[in-house]
Amino acid sequence: MERIKTYFRRLRLRVKHWLSQNRMGFLIAVVVCLVWTWGAISAMSRNWELEQRIVSKKRELAILQLEIETIELENQYYASEEYQELAAREKRNKIAEGETMIYLPENTDYAKHKNNIIEEPEEESEEKSNFEQWISFIFGS
Repeated sequence: MERIKTYFRRLRLRVKHWLSQNRMGFLIAVVVCLVWTWGAISAMSRNWELEQRIVSKKRELAILQLEIETIELENQYYASEEYQELAAREKRNKIAEGETMIYLPENTDYAKHKNNIIEEPEEESEEKSNFEQWISFIFGS
């Protein structure tokens, strides 16, 4: 029984020694610093994520504004008399006063050009010898 009492007394003295006012103050200060540091880091991390969201939303807004401006310009172009005249001439074969409509066969150069069918002739390149290629490379001829 005496051993148990001695054991508990020693234990109480050790705890009292560990929990002195100086050490408790130091432990509380360390805990407060750790909590404050953790809170500051988490706040900075959250602020960075929110800033990235804001930047991406601003980019999306700029892109959408450019698209809106483009569509408005297209609408203005489609509403212009110039486009309406060109569209009427192309799609409905309309002509202005004093003009004469000429229908060309599809195999003419102009008709091919109009339909983007023109085949560009391939340039025939003369085979140069190795020596001639070096001379033209060196002297730039």
